[in-house]
Amino acid sequence: EKQVFQLRAHMYQARSLFAADSSGLSDPFARVFFISQSQCTEVLNETLCPTWDQLLVFDNVELYGEAQEMRDDPPIIVIEIYDQDTVGKADFMGRTFAKPVVKMSDEHYCPPRFPPQLEYYQIYRGNSTAGDLLAAFELLQIGPGGKSDLPPIDGPNDLDRGPILPVPLGIRPVLSKYRVEVIALEHQILMPSHSPYLTLDNQHTFASQDLPENELLHPPLNIRVVDCRAFGRYTLVGSHAVSSLRKFIYRPPDKKAQQWNMTG
Repeated sequence: EKQVFQLRAHMYQARSLFAADSSGLSDPFARVFFISQSQCTEVLNETLCPTWDQLLVFDNVELYGEAQEMRDDPPIIVIEIYDQDTVGKADFMGRTFAKPVVKMSDEHYCPPRFPPQLEYYQIYRGNSTAGDLLAAFELLQIGPGGKSDLPPIDGPNDLDRGPILPVPLGIRPVLSKYRVEVIALEHQILMPSHSPYLTLDNQHTFASQDLPENELLHPPLNIRVVDCRAFGRYTLVGSHAVSSLRKFIYRPPDKKAQQWNMTG
């Protein structure tokens, strides 16, 4: 019995990826495989924590079996992460697997199952862990009415979308403004260095930064020490990842609470 579906892969972010380049960074993109189809996210340059914020849509996916079987045990999605090289083929960085949340045509698209929530998927490179993927996957059956009966994608309209679809509202995390400040007081380097300097992953700046309100979804802060050598050469001396920024978050006191304490 043939069933026809649409797969929506909500590829939001990855973190703590493998450093594939000599700079200590990578130019990562993700390739999503499902049945006989595959699609790629865009390439983001020089980062270990890419925020793709991209929706990949697989249309007219044909599966064979009973409807209930498809709902309870859908096929596995394979996601591979690559580093894009300027010359030659892309380098494999890691792989993970996911199962989509399935909606049959006679079911309502409503909580608690829909819209799906972003989850972390552990990325593996051989037997070693190689980062995490933050994504959500949903498999929607196309009924007799065709794709017009599928739930709409909550986001920009067709005229404003362009070639890259963002993760829809309601699935992507709610963002708030943060300011990331790093104060470097001193350094100790065990190898000879001429002109060392400190850099941050390009996902973090000293200006205002949009980060998820949910602290568990914050990307790590990747710090690198680079030495400037003769003839304009740059050598990576070392790197460190601050995996959680929770203990560094400062929240200004509530003015109303302060006034109440003063008057009380």
